[in-house]
Amino acid sequence: MTTTRFAPSPTGYLHVGNLRTALFNWLIARKQGGTFILRLDDTDPERSKQEYADAIKEDLEWLGLTWNRVETQSARLDRYAAAADDLREKGRFYECFETPTELDLKRKKQLNMGRPPVYDRAALQLTEAEKAALRAERPGHWRFLLDQERIEWEDGILGPISIDAASVSDPVLIRGDGQVLYTLASVVDDTEMGITDVVRGSDHVTNTATQIQIIEALGGTPPRFAHHSLLTGPQGEALSKRLGTLALRDLRENGIEPMALLSLMARLGSADPVELRDSHDELIEGFDITRFGAAPTKFDVEDLGPLTARHLHSLPLAAVADEVAALGVPDALAERFWNVVRENISKRAEIAGWWEILSTGAQPLVDPEDAEFVTEALALLPEPPFDDTTWSNWTGAVKDATGRKGKGLFMPLRKALTGRQKGPEMADFVALMQAKPRL
Repeated sequence: MTTTRFAPSPTGYLHVGNLRTALFNWLIARKQGGTFILRLDDTDPERSKQEYADAIKEDLEWLGLTWNRVETQSARLDRYAAAADDLREKGRFYECFETPTELDLKRKKQLNMGRPPVYDRAALQLTEAEKAALRAERPGHWRFLLDQERIEWEDGILGPISIDAASVSDPVLIRGDGQVLYTLASVVDDTEMGITDVVRGSDHVTNTATQIQIIEALGGTPPRFAHHSLLTGPQGEALSKRLGTLALRDLRENGIEPMALLSLMARLGSADPVELRDSHDELIEGFDITRFGAAPTKFDVEDLGPLTARHLHSLPLAAVADEVAALGVPDALAERFWNVVRENISKRAEIAGWWEILSTGAQPLVDPEDAEFVTEALALLPEPPFDDTTWSNWTGAVKDATGRKGKGLFMPLRKALTGRQKGPEMADFVALMQAKPRL
């Protein structure tokens, strides 16, 4: 059975870059009728916070990206310790004592000599007595001993990948303070949870190479890997500089619709055009990971506004019935009200503004040159209730009384009744008006 996972760290809020990873893994699992695991990478006790864990779940639920179960890495520390012991017994785990400053000096020296900045494995030459002396001074950290051979896999997006392990430093898996790092925790979890497919950003490619060796050293079978391109801003700029404005909770607060966001992210960077989908089932049916490319993908938050508006315009009353009812729209008018206003909103929050105009009357928008005309016209407007004939009968009477016609007649009247320059068909709008304009 296909099993995927999304493994965010609860050290901040989800943003659009995180969403891409979550969505791809969710779509793969759902398309295959498999399992999608939400796995919280909370092994850093100082930075991980419950409020962020709760926010991650809230954001995914808002998008409808439901999970089959939740796992927390902080509850699995014993499993990582057991894996570390296994690697020690197999001679694939060794203790190192260099400080960050010492490692930085080594890297600079290698670069100055034209060599790749790869850890020199000096710790392997230490005697037991030297290790004991160093332990008395500082805590040791633990590295995985890579087999210095080529690591190869068929990537679901990038195609054939081959990395020379000799060009990569032996990865640190446990820090000097005892904190288990992502690389070890992820490998153990992926192996023990039966993860079959892993989709993540292309910045993890080298990390994937080392993880494949660790998985095999622990007796596991590597999952299928696919590395999606990284998002940039609309001009190709680094998106990381703008992530504060691209948090999912901020997009939600700004009225972006879940299906608009998901429709964009499910196609952005692929060979297929973005298509607005009405349901998660449509997203799942149209998803193909092999259609995505390796080139950096431009993301423009401004694209979400038009998609949100188009989505709202297509919704039936049932999709907004609770919100419409909460505004006080009578049940008998709800269907007609929604059909009249839905193509004139860009966010759900704007529904309330239209009902306020209809129920209490608009604050007229009147150009100075039309002031006398509007006053005369409104005096001819009958008292409510209005019906389907009110607009045509009234405008006919105003035309006869003032001699105005065409745009010079209709636009000032629209602005007087709605307080806006654009809006619904006026005959339909006036039939729903519960009050005259507020003069």
